[in-house]
Amino acid sequence: MSPYNVKWGIMATGGIATTFAKDLLCDPSTRSVSDVSHTIVAAASSSSKSRAEEFLKDIKNPGEAKAYGSYHELVADSNVDIIYVATPHSHHFQNAMLCLEAGKNVLCEKAFTVNAEQAKILVDTAKSKGLFLMEAVWTRYFPLSIKIRELIKDGKIGTVKRVTSDLSFNSNKPDSDALTFDDSHRMINMDLAGGALLDLGIYSLTWVFQILYLCQKVGEREKPKVMAAMDKYHTGADENTAIICHFQKGRTIGVATTGLRTATQPDGENSPATGPACRIQGTKGEIQVIGPLYRPLEYRVIMNGGKEGVVESVKCPIPTDPNREGKDGKGWGHGMFWEADEAARCLRDGKKQSESLTWEESIVIMETMDEVRKAGDIKYPELIETTVYDAKSSLNGKN
Repeated sequence: MSPYNVKWGIMATGGIATTFAKDLLCDPSTRSVSDVSHTIVAAASSSSKSRAEEFLKDIKNPGEAKAYGSYHELVADSNVDIIYVATPHSHHFQNAMLCLEAGKNVLCEKAFTVNAEQAKILVDTAKSKGLFLMEAVWTRYFPLSIKIRELIKDGKIGTVKRVTSDLSFNSNKPDSDALTFDDSHRMINMDLAGGALLDLGIYSLTWVFQILYLCQKVGEREKPKVMAAMDKYHTGADENTAIICHFQKGRTIGVATTGLRTATQPDGENSPATGPACRIQGTKGEIQVIGPLYRPLEYRVIMNGGKEGVVESVKCPIPTDPNREGKDGKGWGHGMFWEADEAARCLRDGKKQSESLTWEESIVIMETMDEVRKAGDIKYPELIETTVYDAKSSLNGKN
Protein backbone atom coordinates (compact mmCIF):
# COMPACT_ATOMS: atom_id res chain seq x y z
CA MET A 1 0.00 0.00 0.00
CA SER A 2 1.31 3.45 -0.89
CA PRO A 3 2.04 5.81 2.01
CA TYR A 4 -0.50 8.51 2.81
CA ASN A 5 0.92 11.67 1.28
CA VAL A 6 0.32 15.10 2.77
CA LYS A 7 0.71 18.29 0.73
CA TRP A 8 2.19 21.09 2.81
CA GLY A 9 2.12 24.85 2.58
CA ILE A 10 4.83 26.71 4.49
CA MET A 11 3.87 30.09 6.01
CA ALA A 12 7.00 32.24 6.53
CA THR A 13 10.52 31.63 5.30
CA GLY A 14 12.80 32.14 8.31
CA GLY A 15 15.18 29.79 10.07
CA ILE A 16 12.64 27.49 11.73
CA ALA A 17 10.65 27.20 8.49
CA THR A 18 13.84 26.18 6.69
CA THR A 19 14.67 23.53 9.28
CA PHE A 20 11.13 22.09 9.23
CA ALA A 21 10.90 22.11 5.44
CA LYS A 22 14.25 20.34 5.05
CA ASP A 23 13.03 17.68 7.49
CA LEU A 24 9.85 17.24 5.45
CA LEU A 25 12.01 16.46 2.43
CA CYS A 26 13.98 13.69 4.18
CA ASP A 27 13.23 10.16 2.98
CA PRO A 28 10.82 8.70 5.60
CA SER A 29 12.51 5.30 5.30
CA THR A 30 15.64 6.72 6.95
CA ARG A 31 13.58 6.97 10.18
CA SER A 32 11.79 3.65 9.54
CA VAL A 33 8.53 5.29 8.46
CA SER A 34 6.57 3.78 5.57
CA ASP A 35 2.94 4.71 6.20
CA VAL A 36 3.09 8.48 5.53
CA SER A 37 5.05 10.85 3.29
CA HIS A 38 5.27 14.60 2.71
CA THR A 39 5.31 16.99 -0.24
CA ILE A 40 5.85 20.75 -0.13
CA VAL A 41 3.50 22.29 -2.68
CA ALA A 42 3.61 25.96 -1.67
CA ALA A 43 5.49 28.50 0.41
CA ALA A 44 4.73 32.12 1.23
CA SER A 45 6.72 35.10 2.43
CA SER A 46 5.01 38.25 3.69
CA SER A 47 7.74 40.34 2.09
CA SER A 48 7.81 39.19 -1.55
CA LYS A 49 7.23 36.34 -3.96
CA SER A 50 10.94 36.35 -4.78
CA ARG A 51 11.77 35.59 -1.14
CA ALA A 52 9.47 32.55 -1.27
CA GLU A 53 11.12 31.45 -4.49
CA GLU A 54 14.54 31.80 -2.87
CA PHE A 55 13.33 29.75 0.11
CA LEU A 56 12.18 26.88 -2.11
CA LYS A 57 15.50 26.97 -3.92
CA ASP A 58 17.51 27.01 -0.68
CA ILE A 59 15.77 23.92 0.71
CA LYS A 60 16.23 22.17 -2.65
CA ASN A 61 12.56 21.33 -3.00
CA PRO A 62 12.47 18.61 -5.69
CA GLY A 63 8.93 19.08 -6.98
CA GLU A 64 6.75 21.82 -8.39
CA ALA A 65 5.76 24.28 -5.70
CA LYS A 66 4.01 27.63 -5.83
CA ALA A 67 5.75 30.68 -4.37
CA TYR A 68 3.56 33.43 -2.93
CA GLY A 69 4.27 36.94 -1.77
CA SER A 70 1.39 37.04 0.72
CA TYR A 71 -0.18 34.70 3.25
CA HIS A 72 -3.63 35.30 1.79
CA GLU A 73 -2.55 33.73 -1.49
CA LEU A 74 -1.15 30.71 0.34
CA VAL A 75 -4.34 29.94 2.27
CA ALA A 76 -6.34 30.23 -0.98
CA ASP A 77 -4.30 27.48 -2.69
CA SER A 78 -6.64 24.52 -3.15
CA ASN A 79 -3.72 22.12 -3.52
CA VAL A 80 -2.57 22.63 0.09
CA ASP A 81 -3.74 20.07 2.69
CA ILE A 82 -2.15 21.66 5.75
CA ILE A 83 -0.22 24.81 6.56
CA TYR A 84 2.80 24.98 8.83
CA VAL A 85 2.73 28.36 10.59
CA ALA A 86 6.36 29.35 11.20
CA THR A 87 5.92 33.03 12.04
CA PRO A 88 6.88 34.61 15.43
CA HIS A 89 4.53 33.56 18.24
CA SER A 90 3.32 37.16 18.44
CA HIS A 91 1.68 36.52 15.05
CA HIS A 92 0.30 33.01 15.64
CA PHE A 93 -3.27 33.91 16.54
CA GLN A 94 -3.92 36.07 13.50
CA ASN A 95 -1.96 33.78 11.15
CA ALA A 96 -3.55 30.53 12.32
CA MET A 97 -7.01 32.10 12.21
CA LEU A 98 -6.35 33.19 8.62
CA CYS A 99 -5.63 29.56 7.77
CA LEU A 100 -8.59 28.13 9.66
CA GLU A 101 -11.04 30.65 8.24
CA ALA A 102 -9.84 29.60 4.78
CA GLY A 103 -10.60 25.96 5.63
CA LYS A 104 -6.99 24.84 6.05
CA ASN A 105 -5.65 22.36 8.59
CA VAL A 106 -2.90 23.87 10.74
CA LEU A 107 0.34 22.89 12.44
CA CYS A 108 1.27 26.03 14.40
CA GLU A 109 4.66 26.65 15.97
CA LYS A 110 4.96 27.05 19.71
CA ALA A 111 4.26 28.95 21.83
CA PHE A 112 0.77 28.27 20.45
CA THR A 113 -0.43 31.86 20.97
CA VAL A 114 0.38 34.82 23.22
CA ASN A 115 -2.41 34.09 25.72
CA ALA A 116 -4.90 31.38 26.60
CA GLU A 117 -7.97 33.23 25.29
CA GLN A 118 -6.41 33.31 21.81
CA ALA A 119 -5.71 29.57 22.05
CA LYS A 120 -9.33 28.88 23.00
CA ILE A 121 -10.57 30.80 19.97
CA LEU A 122 -8.28 28.82 17.65
CA VAL A 123 -9.58 25.57 19.11
CA ASP A 124 -13.23 26.66 18.89
CA THR A 125 -12.71 27.69 15.26
CA ALA A 126 -11.03 24.41 14.32
CA LYS A 127 -13.78 22.49 16.10
CA SER A 128 -16.60 24.37 14.40
CA LYS A 129 -15.03 23.96 10.96
CA GLY A 130 -14.00 20.33 11.43
CA LEU A 131 -10.30 21.05 10.89
CA PHE A 132 -7.10 19.57 12.28
CA LEU A 133 -5.10 21.87 14.55
CA MET A 134 -1.92 21.08 16.46
CA GLU A 135 0.71 23.05 18.35
CA ALA A 136 4.13 22.17 16.93
CA VAL A 137 5.93 21.10 20.08
CA TRP A 138 8.27 18.83 18.14
CA THR A 139 10.00 17.40 21.23
CA ARG A 140 6.79 15.57 22.18
CA TYR A 141 7.13 13.27 19.18
CA PHE A 142 10.76 12.25 19.60
CA PRO A 143 11.04 8.46 20.14
CA LEU A 144 13.04 9.42 23.26
CA SER A 145 10.07 11.36 24.71
CA ILE A 146 7.61 8.61 23.82
CA LYS A 147 9.83 5.98 25.47
CA ILE A 148 10.21 8.04 28.65
CA ARG A 149 6.44 8.47 28.91
CA GLU A 150 6.04 4.71 28.51
CA LEU A 151 8.56 4.09 31.30
CA ILE A 152 6.62 6.48 33.56
CA LYS A 153 3.27 4.83 32.84
CA ASP A 154 4.79 1.37 33.37
CA GLY A 155 6.01 2.39 36.83
CA LYS A 156 9.70 1.97 36.04
CA ILE A 157 10.72 4.58 38.65
CA GLY A 158 7.68 4.11 40.89
CA THR A 159 5.30 6.99 41.53
CA VAL A 160 6.63 10.24 40.10
CA LYS A 161 6.76 12.95 42.75
CA ARG A 162 8.83 15.71 41.19
CA VAL A 163 10.05 16.98 37.81
CA THR A 164 12.66 19.71 37.45
CA SER A 165 13.59 21.10 34.04
CA ASP A 166 15.59 23.99 32.65
CA LEU A 167 16.33 25.55 29.30
CA SER A 168 18.55 28.61 29.59
CA PHE A 169 21.33 30.26 27.64
CA ASN A 170 24.07 32.59 28.83
CA SER A 171 23.49 35.64 26.65
CA ASN A 172 25.42 38.14 28.75
CA LYS A 173 27.51 40.69 26.91
CA PRO A 174 31.07 40.61 28.31
CA ASP A 175 31.83 43.31 30.89
CA SER A 176 28.30 44.69 30.66
CA ASP A 177 24.85 44.27 32.19
CA ALA A 178 23.44 44.13 28.65
CA LEU A 179 22.52 41.01 26.74
CA THR A 180 24.06 40.10 23.41
CA PHE A 181 20.76 40.75 21.62
CA ASP A 182 19.94 44.09 20.05
CA ASP A 183 16.79 45.56 21.63
CA SER A 184 14.90 44.93 18.37
CA HIS A 185 15.72 41.20 18.44
CA ARG A 186 12.68 38.93 18.74
CA MET A 187 14.04 37.40 21.94
CA ILE A 188 13.63 40.61 23.94
CA ASN A 189 11.34 42.72 21.72
CA MET A 190 7.96 43.21 23.42
CA ASP A 191 6.30 43.91 20.06
CA LEU A 192 7.18 40.29 19.15
CA ALA A 193 6.15 38.84 22.56
CA GLY A 194 9.81 38.58 23.50
CA GLY A 195 11.24 37.07 26.65
CA ALA A 196 12.61 33.78 27.89
CA LEU A 197 9.20 32.39 28.89
CA LEU A 198 7.42 32.05 25.55
CA ASP A 199 10.56 31.29 23.56
CA LEU A 200 12.52 28.93 25.84
CA GLY A 201 10.30 28.31 28.87
CA ILE A 202 7.77 26.47 26.73
CA TYR A 203 10.30 23.61 26.54
CA SER A 204 10.87 23.54 30.30
CA LEU A 205 7.10 23.41 30.77
CA THR A 206 6.78 20.74 28.08
CA TRP A 207 8.79 18.31 30.19
CA VAL A 208 6.78 19.12 33.31
CA PHE A 209 3.49 18.72 31.47
CA GLN A 210 4.21 15.65 29.37
CA ILE A 211 5.12 13.79 32.57
CA LEU A 212 2.84 15.24 35.24
CA TYR A 213 -0.20 16.11 33.09
CA LEU A 214 -0.22 13.92 29.97
CA CYS A 215 0.62 10.77 31.92
CA GLN A 216 -2.47 11.22 34.10
CA LYS A 217 -5.54 9.17 33.20
CA VAL A 218 -7.58 10.55 30.31
CA GLY A 219 -10.64 12.36 31.63
CA GLU A 220 -9.05 12.86 35.06
CA ARG A 221 -6.23 15.24 34.17
CA GLU A 222 -5.67 17.91 36.78
CA LYS A 223 -4.60 21.48 36.12
CA PRO A 224 -1.76 22.73 38.30
CA LYS A 225 -1.75 25.54 40.80
CA VAL A 226 0.88 27.96 39.48
CA MET A 227 3.41 30.12 41.31
CA ALA A 228 6.19 32.09 39.63
CA ALA A 229 8.94 34.67 39.90
CA MET A 230 10.49 36.82 37.16
CA ASP A 231 13.27 39.29 36.52
CA LYS A 232 12.81 41.77 33.66
CA TYR A 233 15.24 43.15 31.11
CA HIS A 234 15.14 46.88 30.38
CA THR A 235 12.95 46.24 27.29
CA GLY A 236 10.24 44.81 29.58
CA ALA A 237 10.80 41.21 28.50
CA ASP A 238 11.51 38.52 31.09
CA GLU A 239 15.16 37.49 31.32
CA ASN A 240 14.98 35.04 34.23
CA THR A 241 11.87 33.06 35.12
CA ALA A 242 11.04 30.29 37.60
CA ILE A 243 7.73 28.40 37.66
CA ILE A 244 6.28 25.97 40.20
CA CYS A 245 3.40 23.79 39.04
CA HIS A 246 1.67 22.03 41.94
CA PHE A 247 -0.65 19.20 40.93
CA GLN A 248 -2.38 19.01 44.30
CA LYS A 249 -4.59 15.97 43.73
CA GLY A 250 -1.68 13.97 42.38
CA ARG A 251 0.66 15.34 45.07
CA THR A 252 3.34 16.11 42.50
CA ILE A 253 5.40 19.22 41.80
CA GLY A 254 7.02 20.45 38.62
CA VAL A 255 9.67 23.15 38.63
CA ALA A 256 10.41 24.79 35.28
CA THR A 257 13.10 27.43 34.88
CA THR A 258 14.37 29.46 31.95
CA GLY A 259 16.62 32.44 31.46
CA LEU A 260 19.04 34.45 29.39
CA ARG A 261 21.73 35.05 32.03
CA THR A 262 23.02 31.55 32.79
CA ALA A 263 23.31 28.40 30.68
CA THR A 264 21.77 25.02 31.46
CA GLN A 265 24.96 23.44 30.12
CA PRO A 266 27.82 25.94 30.05
CA ASP A 267 30.13 23.32 28.54
CA GLY A 268 27.92 22.81 25.48
CA GLU A 269 24.75 21.16 24.26
CA ASN A 270 24.22 17.44 24.97
CA SER A 271 27.13 17.41 27.40
CA PRO A 272 26.51 15.34 30.56
CA ALA A 273 29.34 17.09 32.41
CA THR A 274 27.09 19.65 34.11
CA GLY A 275 24.27 17.23 34.82
CA PRO A 276 20.84 16.62 33.28
CA ALA A 277 18.56 19.32 31.91
CA CYS A 278 15.54 17.47 33.30
CA ARG A 279 15.18 15.14 36.28
CA ILE A 280 12.05 13.01 36.65
CA GLN A 281 12.10 11.69 40.20
CA GLY A 282 10.01 8.81 41.45
CA THR A 283 9.76 6.68 44.56
CA LYS A 284 12.00 3.95 43.05
CA GLY A 285 14.48 6.03 41.10
CA GLU A 286 14.76 8.75 38.49
CA ILE A 287 15.07 9.42 34.79
CA GLN A 288 17.53 12.08 33.68
CA VAL A 289 17.26 13.80 30.31
CA ILE A 290 20.50 15.13 28.87
CA GLY A 291 19.81 18.46 27.17
CA PRO A 292 19.13 20.61 25.42
CA LEU A 293 15.49 19.99 26.30
CA TYR A 294 14.19 20.90 22.85
CA ARG A 295 16.40 18.27 21.15
CA PRO A 296 17.61 15.70 23.69
CA LEU A 297 19.63 12.76 22.41
CA GLU A 298 20.17 10.75 25.59
CA TYR A 299 18.41 9.73 28.78
CA ARG A 300 19.46 7.78 31.86
CA VAL A 301 17.53 5.57 34.26
CA ILE A 302 18.98 5.51 37.78
CA MET A 303 17.34 3.29 40.37
CA ASN A 304 17.46 3.82 44.13
CA GLY A 305 20.18 2.14 46.18
CA GLY A 306 22.80 3.34 43.73
CA LYS A 307 25.49 0.80 43.21
CA GLU A 308 27.97 0.84 40.37
CA GLY A 309 26.38 -0.49 37.22
CA VAL A 310 22.74 0.39 37.98
CA VAL A 311 22.78 3.42 35.68
CA GLU A 312 21.18 2.67 32.31
CA SER A 313 22.21 5.23 29.70
CA VAL A 314 20.29 5.23 26.41
CA LYS A 315 21.48 7.27 23.44
CA CYS A 316 18.81 8.27 20.92
CA PRO A 317 20.49 9.74 17.82
CA ILE A 318 18.38 11.48 15.20
CA PRO A 319 18.42 9.63 11.86
CA THR A 320 19.65 11.47 8.78
CA ASP A 321 19.00 11.22 5.07
CA PRO A 322 22.36 10.85 3.29
CA ASN A 323 20.84 12.33 0.13
CA ARG A 324 19.89 15.58 1.86
CA GLU A 325 22.59 18.19 2.46
CA GLY A 326 23.51 18.78 6.09
CA LYS A 327 26.33 20.36 8.02
CA ASP A 328 29.90 19.43 7.06
CA GLY A 329 28.62 17.51 4.05
CA LYS A 330 26.74 15.01 6.22
CA GLY A 331 23.14 13.98 5.72
CA TRP A 332 20.28 16.09 7.03
CA GLY A 333 17.91 15.24 9.86
CA HIS A 334 16.95 17.57 12.69
CA GLY A 335 14.01 15.82 14.37
CA MET A 336 11.06 17.90 13.22
CA PHE A 337 9.89 15.20 10.83
CA TRP A 338 8.37 13.21 13.70
CA GLU A 339 5.79 15.92 14.47
CA ALA A 340 5.02 16.14 10.74
CA ASP A 341 4.47 12.36 10.69
CA GLU A 342 2.05 12.72 13.62
CA ALA A 343 0.10 15.44 11.79
CA ALA A 344 -0.02 13.27 8.65
CA ARG A 345 -1.36 10.26 10.56
CA CYS A 346 -4.01 12.40 12.23
CA LEU A 347 -5.15 13.70 8.82
CA ARG A 348 -5.14 10.17 7.40
CA ASP A 349 -7.20 8.83 10.30
CA GLY A 350 -9.64 11.75 10.40
CA LYS A 351 -8.44 13.00 13.80
CA LYS A 352 -8.74 16.70 14.52
CA GLN A 353 -6.17 16.77 17.32
CA SER A 354 -3.18 14.78 18.51
CA GLU A 355 -3.57 12.52 21.52
CA SER A 356 0.00 13.37 22.54
CA LEU A 357 -0.78 17.10 22.72
CA THR A 358 -4.49 17.70 22.87
CA TRP A 359 -6.24 21.04 22.42
CA GLU A 360 -7.09 20.94 26.11
CA GLU A 361 -3.44 20.59 27.15
CA SER A 362 -2.23 23.36 24.84
CA ILE A 363 -4.82 25.64 26.46
CA VAL A 364 -3.81 24.60 30.00
CA ILE A 365 -0.16 25.34 29.20
CA MET A 366 -1.12 28.77 27.84
CA GLU A 367 -3.18 29.38 31.00
CA THR A 368 -0.10 28.46 33.02
CA MET A 369 2.04 30.95 31.11
CA ASP A 370 -0.68 33.58 31.58
CA GLU A 371 -0.38 33.05 35.34
CA VAL A 372 3.40 33.35 35.14
CA ARG A 373 3.17 36.59 33.15
CA LYS A 374 0.64 37.94 35.63
CA ALA A 375 3.01 37.22 38.51
CA GLY A 376 5.79 39.05 36.68
CA ASP A 377 3.55 41.88 35.41
CA ILE A 378 4.47 41.14 31.80
CA LYS A 379 2.08 42.74 29.31
CA TYR A 380 2.42 42.82 25.55
CA PRO A 381 0.99 45.44 23.17
CA GLU A 382 -2.74 45.19 22.40
CA LEU A 383 -2.00 44.40 18.74
CA ILE A 384 -0.63 40.99 19.71
CA GLU A 385 -2.72 40.37 22.88
CA THR A 386 -6.05 40.99 21.15
CA THR A 387 -8.60 38.19 20.80
CA VAL A 388 -10.24 39.92 17.84
CA TYR A 389 -9.37 38.27 14.55
CA ASP A 390 -8.70 40.69 11.71
CA ALA A 391 -8.03 39.21 8.27
CA LYS A 392 -6.45 42.52 7.26
CA SER A 393 -4.20 42.70 10.34
CA SER A 394 -0.65 43.82 9.66
CA LEU A 395 0.42 40.53 11.25
CA ASN A 396 -1.13 38.68 8.32
CA GLY A 397 1.13 40.26 5.75
CA LYS A 398 -0.14 41.73 2.51
CA ASN A 399 -3.68 41.00 1.40
